[in-house]
Amino acid sequence: MLYTAHLIINEPPYEQNVENLCISQDEFIASWQNSILHAEELAGVLRHWVPEYFARADPGICSALWHAACALSLYKMAGINKHDPLLAARVESSLDLLCVSLEKFAKTWGIGRTLQVPALPAMAPIKGLLRPWQKDEKFQEHSRVPSAYNPLHSYRLPRGENRHYVQQYGDMYFLRLAKLKPVVEAIAAEDWEDFEIAGEKTQRVERVLDVRQGQLCWVAGTIYMDMPLKPNILEDISKEHWVAGPPPRNPYYSENGDTQVMLEDESGRLRLTGAMLKNNMLVTGVIVAVLGTENANGDFEVLDLHIADLPPQPKRWERDEEVEKMDIDQPKKKIAIVSGLDISGTEADTLNLSLLVEFLLGEALDEEDTGEACAISRLIVAGNSVASDLIVQTSIEDGKKPGNRKYGYDAAAYNPTPTAHLDQFLAELLPSIPITILPGEQDPANMSLPQQPIHPAMFPHSRAYTSGNINDPEDEEAGWLDSVTNPWDGDIDGWRFMGNSGQPLDDILKYVEYGGPDGKGTDGRLEVMASMLRWRCGAPTAPDTLWCYPFQDRDQFVIEQCPHVFFVGNQPRFDTTVIDGPGDQQVRLITIPRFHETGEVILVDAETLEVEVIKFDVHDPSQLNGS
Repeated sequence: MLYTAHLIINEPPYEQNVENLCISQDEFIASWQNSILHAEELAGVLRHWVPEYFARADPGICSALWHAACALSLYKMAGINKHDPLLAARVESSLDLLCVSLEKFAKTWGIGRTLQVPALPAMAPIKGLLRPWQKDEKFQEHSRVPSAYNPLHSYRLPRGENRHYVQQYGDMYFLRLAKLKPVVEAIAAEDWEDFEIAGEKTQRVERVLDVRQGQLCWVAGTIYMDMPLKPNILEDISKEHWVAGPPPRNPYYSENGDTQVMLEDESGRLRLTGAMLKNNMLVTGVIVAVLGTENANGDFEVLDLHIADLPPQPKRWERDEEVEKMDIDQPKKKIAIVSGLDISGTEADTLNLSLLVEFLLGEALDEEDTGEACAISRLIVAGNSVASDLIVQTSIEDGKKPGNRKYGYDAAAYNPTPTAHLDQFLAELLPSIPITILPGEQDPANMSLPQQPIHPAMFPHSRAYTSGNINDPEDEEAGWLDSVTNPWDGDIDGWRFMGNSGQPLDDILKYVEYGGPDGKGTDGRLEVMASMLRWRCGAPTAPDTLWCYPFQDRDQFVIEQCPHVFFVGNQPRFDTTVIDGPGDQQVRLITIPRFHETGEVILVDAETLEVEVIKFDVHDPSQLNGS
């Protein structure tokens, strides 16, 4: 109430004719500015409120908000300092914040509804969302368009005692090589069949160790990058980094050129050299065929190389033949994708989340725009839904080891608040819109890829919308809330979607100069995504520098069918492009920015796969003032 008192004291005297005022015009304007300053300070308090405060706070606060809103509305209508865009933006932002807060109070307290009616006509256009209620006013009924959803379960792991970690990781490379080597060899054989130099025709060599010095030949195998700055697993274990995830590291490549590129198979390794290696993006785990000859130093001089390129792409509705016959006149649909919510429950991050919820539910739009929100048929949350800085990290300081903990678990380090707020966020949306949620490296799921779905027990309020069969989700239809793996693929409205929460892309950027000096650069991410598809491997650097499950039967990261949409979450900025393949494939690539940092949500048109960005932003006057 102190802000209200300051507001009343500084209110200028009312007089229709400014010339008849008992104070000078400069004093009159200064009084207005002081009054507006206190109104802005009152609005600033609301930036740090969480939704629960509106139901628990003193309802008398509504009158303070109403008084401040009236002062800002009068100041706005008076047109004072209308040539100052900075001040106008501050007033507009604070006024919007006060109006939204009155709406939230109105859901609980009757005084909020009473004050809301006379105050709002002066705050917004009569055709806007915030307008007085009319008894005879008719509203158009809106309904959300249905979503044709058919998920795949390509990255599910065995459960319980059937999941083992005692097997060797080397088998993964042999499984990947056995799957992709025939594809690469077929492409190489077709291109290099008649290749010759100085009358010598090229020959195919079956194994790496069968290469002979001076012989023009080609051979297929797995790329291995020997880089001096790559992490050492033995070093990680000795420092007890195995308890949680590995710590973030700088790029693996060295500026002095110490990186060695090798080609390996079940027989051994062969060191590669040549300018061709610099013209092609290569990382550990990529299956390639190289053409060249071995020099006197025992290195293989590469003249040309081939990769698998894009796999076959399924036709739209290929897995949903009965859905394909749906009425073609159905309304347009859009799929919303968001990542990096970073819900903490302690920071002032709830206002942007509230704006996102109201947008998805159609509550924050005018009547004519509500239909746009109803066109969103599904929401995909691409990882990192909770904040990471709330986890208490235990480190080794001064050479002292941490105290004894049973199975590495410390109950004092657990903070349930972020997960509880994420559950409330989902529960508020789920009655209206279906949600697919992927885990990220910060979420309550296993660290190694493929990350398994977040267990429904973490969502006590929203788990009622999940499928009843957790052990075998393929046996029944997906629930309204589908907690899936990371990476994930599935069909939405007939299109094949594939995506992950960003770990494979971020790890690849540490191998190449696209990532910049810290491995987190914004450039080149679409090029890396395109290469991942052309390599036909969703996580080529696993298990070398990316933690993963030791597969024994098949490498689940091998991409057998080309998606129509490939998205990667938790990226520094939004970017998109379309790539083409040799078999008329077309893939829409999308980098999904972190919502907590950018406030951006990506909408994908379900018919054209065109992309648009919706940005939510809360104006902060302190940033404009330089404070």
